[in-house]
Amino acid sequence: MILKQKFKCLALAAGLALGSGGISAADAPKSVAFEAPKPMAFPPAFEDPDDVPLPDPDLWHRIRMGFALEPLETPLIVKWEGWYSDRPEYIARFVDRGSRYLHHIVEEVEKRKMPMEIALLPVVESAFNPHAYSRSKASGLWQFIPSTGKSYGLSQDSWKDNRRDVIAATDAALNYLERLHTMFGSWELALAAYNCGEGCVGRAIAKNQKKGLPTDFLSLNLPPETQNYVPKLVAVKNIVLSPATYGVDLGTVPDQAYFTAVKAPEKIDVKLAAKLAGMSEEEFVALNPSNNGAVAVSKGTFLVPLDKADAFRTNLDGYDKPLVSWTTVTAKKGESIDSLAKRYGVPAHEFRAANGAVKLNKKGYLAVNQSIMVPMKSATTVATAAPAKATHAKHTVAAAPAKIEAEPKIVPASSGSTYTVRAGDTLYGIAQKAGATVDDILALNRLKSSAVIQPGLRLRLP
Repeated sequence: MILKQKFKCLALAAGLALGSGGISAADAPKSVAFEAPKPMAFPPAFEDPDDVPLPDPDLWHRIRMGFALEPLETPLIVKWEGWYSDRPEYIARFVDRGSRYLHHIVEEVEKRKMPMEIALLPVVESAFNPHAYSRSKASGLWQFIPSTGKSYGLSQDSWKDNRRDVIAATDAALNYLERLHTMFGSWELALAAYNCGEGCVGRAIAKNQKKGLPTDFLSLNLPPETQNYVPKLVAVKNIVLSPATYGVDLGTVPDQAYFTAVKAPEKIDVKLAAKLAGMSEEEFVALNPSNNGAVAVSKGTFLVPLDKADAFRTNLDGYDKPLVSWTTVTAKKGESIDSLAKRYGVPAHEFRAANGAVKLNKKGYLAVNQSIMVPMKSATTVATAAPAKATHAKHTVAAAPAKIEAEPKIVPASSGSTYTVRAGDTLYGIAQKAGATVDDILALNRLKSSAVIQPGLRLRLP
């Protein structure tokens, strides 16, 4: 009996060790209950993954994930890493400007499966300033010279310069870079050719081939600007890749579109278009920088911030007054901007802003006979008053507009010109008057980007 009880205990132990298959339900002790397994319980925070908040997507992360250029070893990269990281205000300015355009550029680069470093090229070219203009007459975010711009469909006339068009110029630049990559088989050489021209790179390659030397970017004898061009881009890439390493704060740029295209009339005053969209004139010009003056000319659409699109459509549909208050007249070679402004009763700074593309000689006079923009009322007044003035010179005076507040004149100075700040002036507006960029004025006057300009301040202009 005792032996039989021992075997029963051993069997029970074996059954517990091996699972329920070791003993039958009838042999199991009454205190042991057999139930179906229950679902595993998780902490409340993990019950529904959709309830877990995710961090906002950031465009810098998307850009980093797309970097694809091979490492480049040259002291010039270290030099430019230092140059950029020593200028946090400069970085802040191009990030602020670039936040308008960068998402669109990233989208286009991704569509073409190009290295994402290309999306940062406008940093090197223009610091994301669509009105940047170089000594070689290159213009826009992507700095096309006139001839190359025309070759890639970027027309230029008295009304607008499509080298500054955000959408068209980005498309043209990527087309050009793809062609150069096909031609040279290397993105570094394609970038070099974008800077100095395909002929320049082609000749350097041929010269090295003749000597039996390597033909990669670092082995070529290229102009100094081009030797620095690709290292500059790599330096910017490295800073974006790890900003904290360089003591830089890039902030965040949302990974979402900033602007959208809205249906637009063929011509409309820039001021009116901005007003209908509920945005500042400066912001409208930043998104539609191809226009040369006071009248915005469209190919059917304008760009406005996403949150302004509905307002623009609604207000434009309900606007029943003339959309344009400026017209063009022909001015003769040798006339001055100030005299033309006075003739048509327009403040000098407003006249300059309205005629941003006028060609002037070194002395500031019209270089050739050309069309200028003037208010329609002024143009009519001057045209109708002219014959009477010729017949009755002693008694007839050309009709003048209502009283216009005197504008401060831009006086010649040793380094260019000077301008006295008035109430309501902005650095952007002053730069537009002077045909310069905000960065130019900041640098020339040793001002920080956060500087507040007060009325009475005398600024040096380029």
